[in-house]
Amino acid sequence: MSNFSQLNIDESIIRKLEENGITEPTEVQKKVIPLIAEGKNIFFQSETGTGKTFAYLLPLLTRLNSEETNSVSLMIASPTYELASQIKVQLQKVCGIKCALLIGGAPIARQIDLLKEKPRVVIGGPARLLELIHLKKLKADKIEILVLDEADRLLSPEMREDTKNLMERLPKSVQIIGNSATVSALTRDILQKERSGTDGAQENQILFVSLPMEDVLRKRISHWAIFAERRDKIDTLRSFINAEKPGKLLVFTSKSDQIENIASKLRFKKIECETLCGKTNKVDRKSAIDRFRSGKIKILITTDLASRGLDISGITHVVQMDLPEKEDFFIHRAGRTARAGATGINCVIGDAWEMNNYARLEKKLKITVFPKMLYKGSLVDPNSLM
Repeated sequence: MSNFSQLNIDESIIRKLEENGITEPTEVQKKVIPLIAEGKNIFFQSETGTGKTFAYLLPLLTRLNSEETNSVSLMIASPTYELASQIKVQLQKVCGIKCALLIGGAPIARQIDLLKEKPRVVIGGPARLLELIHLKKLKADKIEILVLDEADRLLSPEMREDTKNLMERLPKSVQIIGNSATVSALTRDILQKERSGTDGAQENQILFVSLPMEDVLRKRISHWAIFAERRDKIDTLRSFINAEKPGKLLVFTSKSDQIENIASKLRFKKIECETLCGKTNKVDRKSAIDRFRSGKIKILITTDLASRGLDISGITHVVQMDLPEKEDFFIHRAGRTARAGATGINCVIGDAWEMNNYARLEKKLKITVFPKMLYKGSLVDPNSLM
């Protein structure tokens, strides 16, 4: 199917897609949209940047457009505020259906007021969604569809109980849709057990769909490595920025206490940047992302908070100031660039220990890492200087 009309997407939604420059469905959308439209319980896995959000939003919004109800029927659970906000932005691009953002850490009284406005869609973290259900402000028995966006994160140890409890509070008839770029066997097992219970009824089974790899990590992302001792990393980052002059740069660090240190040293050298971490309040987090998205600020420094689901167009470079312990964090970080068919650069600035681990990761992921060094204000291949 080469267009959205053939996928039976509402014509008003198709017009909005076209206004946003989206005219053809991606492979994951071609595969998943018909299954969701049929009401299947589905978990689909596809690489970052392949269009997973619209893969579930388009058929579900088409369905909501055809129904007349004033109650919440679609609930979307998200592991982070940033991803939840992103989903809302994507929804509002194509549809005028009223939705409410329900996130922990924000005033619950305001969110209760939002629910009084009778939204059709709610988007938020599982803990806050559960809290509103317990307070009887959100009617669980009216929910027809539950989406678990980045389901592997929602079912990780720190969020698993809230997510499972949320699923248990919803009607057994609810349609379950999950997605992720990476997924473990444990995630699949938990989802299936939570959905089918002990009876294993066929109608409750979840269909698992894994899309063929498009090799975004290998084909569209150039992977670089720059050696730097730990004490020299921020100076190396500054020199990298001056040499590359990135259109939009996302800088990752595993240590939240390093974010302001990196930012202050860049600002001291007149390099403007924004910061984002778990301790940042909601207003400042939204402001940072909005300024980065709009291009007012070209550099955003963050922890792995932003590595999942943050879909901002035009990110030309990702710099990892350390190598994360888990390879899926590396994949999610790198996947913030080269989205929607674009190409991008993922660079690790690491010490000797990290470079050794990077070499092992290179073999495991079957990527090619190109060593780089800064020489007279430019990034060069070290071998070219020999």
